Amino acid sequence: MVILEPPQPLLRLLIEALPAGVVATNGGGAPSDFGTGEPDEILAYAATLASTLADSGNFNSTEWVEELAPYLAVLPALKDADDVEEAVGKFCSAAENALQSADDSSDEEDEFGGEELTNLRFSLAYGGKILLHQTKLRLRRGHRYALVGQNGVGKTTLMNAINNGKLEGWPVELQTEYVDSGSNVDPVHEAKIVFDHLMKSTDKSEEACKGILEQLKFTDVMMKGTIGELSGGWQMKLRLATAVLVDADILLMDEPTNHLDHKTVEWLQDYLIGLTGTTVLIVSHDTQFLETVCSDVIHYEQRPQWGPHRKLVHYAGRMSAFVKKQPQAKHYFELSETDLKFVFPDPGRLEGIRTSTQRFLEMEGVNYRYPGSDKDTLSDIHLKMTLSSRVCLVGANGAGKTTLVKMIVGDTQPSNPTACRFFIHHNLRIAYVSQHAFYHVEQHWEDSPVSYIQWRFKDGFDKEKIESEAYRITPEEQKAIDDYNLEGIWSRRLRGGVLEYEIKKKNVREKDNIYVSKDELLAMGFKHLLRQTDEKIASKEAGLDLRPVTTTEIQSHLDDFGLAQEFGTYGKIRGLSGGQKVKLVLAAAMWNCPHLLVLDEPTNYLDREALGALSAALNNWGGAVLMISHNKEFYGSVCKEEWIVADGKVTVEGDSGEREMKAVARKKKAVKEETIDTKAEKAGGNTNADGDKYKDATVNFWGATVSKKEARQYDKAKKKGDVTLMRKILQIPMNKVMPGFEELGDGKTVP
Repeated sequence: MVILEPPQPLLRLLIEALPAGVVATNGGGAPSDFGTGEPDEILAYAATLASTLADSGNFNSTEWVEELAPYLAVLPALKDADDVEEAVGKFCSAAENALQSADDSSDEEDEFGGEELTNLRFSLAYGGKILLHQTKLRLRRGHRYALVGQNGVGKTTLMNAINNGKLEGWPVELQTEYVDSGSNVDPVHEAKIVFDHLMKSTDKSEEACKGILEQLKFTDVMMKGTIGELSGGWQMKLRLATAVLVDADILLMDEPTNHLDHKTVEWLQDYLIGLTGTTVLIVSHDTQFLETVCSDVIHYEQRPQWGPHRKLVHYAGRMSAFVKKQPQAKHYFELSETDLKFVFPDPGRLEGIRTSTQRFLEMEGVNYRYPGSDKDTLSDIHLKMTLSSRVCLVGANGAGKTTLVKMIVGDTQPSNPTACRFFIHHNLRIAYVSQHAFYHVEQHWEDSPVSYIQWRFKDGFDKEKIESEAYRITPEEQKAIDDYNLEGIWSRRLRGGVLEYEIKKKNVREKDNIYVSKDELLAMGFKHLLRQTDEKIASKEAGLDLRPVTTTEIQSHLDDFGLAQEFGTYGKIRGLSGGQKVKLVLAAAMWNCPHLLVLDEPTNYLDREALGALSAALNNWGGAVLMISHNKEFYGSVCKEEWIVADGKVTVEGDSGEREMKAVARKKKAVKEETIDTKAEKAGGNTNADGDKYKDATVNFWGATVSKKEARQYDKAKKKGDVTLMRKILQIPMNKVMPGFEELGDGKTVP
């Protein structure tokens, strides 16, 4: 009796490989009455051992003989060791052929054209996660392959493995050149001189290097400058120039259209289509680019017969032909066709803004000139933004788009402050996802996404922003603070249209604090201190001081951005794909419920499904959106207004219109978890339990801001339920009820 249940296909192949008569068959190659004798038990065990070898991709006939021969040798039909070795070798070959024919991982015909460069079977893992299992990769010379799949399946990992020669069975004689996405910021690399770096990395002549750079419109100043001085688009052009000069067998390109303007994308398309002797493997989320350039598609797929792991499946033809064969992939051409959802938190109330068309930003006659330059980068700018604004900044690489964005988010100031109007609402909360947002996240390489957000917001404000260069207090400013004997800025108020800050000096009593206008403090050199103060006050208005930074709360927030618990709580940032890092950066930026979301090239790393989810979330969100993007399909689905930057000017086209007012979310209340003792106290009528029904005190009856000392006294009185003392602290006259504090009564009757 056979106890084992061997894989039937392998058992059949084993029986066919043995001499006739070992097992009786029913005429179709299948055993009849199998399991009734000792030979059947041996064959079942041998087939089971063979399945282990086949599952691991091991088809070395010598190892098969070593594993199976000791058991098959006892069969009477196999007379000697040669018969056994011959039968096992035949069995091994048949099993390998059967696996390849059942793979169904390609619709390519043998005569499809081009010299075969690779035809290998391999597995690929990252950390402890298997990305690809026993998959086939067959590349032909002159073909241009689109490598497509969801974020996190391992596209960039495969590219790196090929480039570093770490892929099992990869032909070592093939020369590869890798154009990476540029997501990693390397200070050492950015300090190199552009032209010198190109000559050294390509080993080409000065004439050849200068020729390709001039073709890509590099100026002499840019060639002699450092790589770090180039914008994201120009850095990508430099990587492309390197690839063009290196005559490689295989060109690997990871998001090559990142940051590129339309003209450069057209140049790249023409260049790639003109390649005949080079094979190109491209990862890109720009479907139209892939449709124009690529001749084949290699798709990451997961099928039931393959178990839990993915394989690469080859489709001959363009992206459109691939989508016809795989209708579930139609989101590659239609952003709306996606099941993934992002949920953005509604922006909180913005003081004084009562409609979605009321301006929170105005620029009239604004100029900007970089320090040391003799020419304005931007001049005579006239712009406005409201909560209804959905704006895309459009322009060539280096036109000044990022320069304008940095002025809007407060990183820089106009170069003509006294001759222009530049107004930004003092309580405006801005989420800025920049081109180099990955740089900050990757400083926490070994932390989980949850731990990163906890570190960033545990103090009730955005620690990463406060520590950034745009907010960091300089030594000169610190000296001015010390000379002024300033202990700190305690509060802020708007009086007569003028922002005033409560100043606490060292060794001066609290009641002697003074209010100083913003202009006066700026004149004293307290620019960064004021920025920090405004940021902390805005964070408090959003309720960040009350919002818990527990693992559960943060993971729930990450779930709204499509970052599952596997990656958010239990994974590390170094293990995230480019698209997953974008989701983390978005989630962290939206933690403080911003009024304005600024996105610099948001389409660079998100897959098509995530782009569709982002488009839908932005359209449903109640805040304003400002983005820089060269992907018209994406920004056209969100933005109805374009700011075209060219020749130092900004031209407005279109109108965002009016949207429903959603920026009215109330400040979060701290929810206290009741303990058994608390419940018992309430049941017993303890007055301390009533403290939470009274509001916090920020201003008194006459509209003046309460001091910190009065706030502490009020908090103690609130916990005791001492209504008389609370009314006294708030200076509420007898027989009067303070609006918003009706629970304190009129002073005559006990509320």
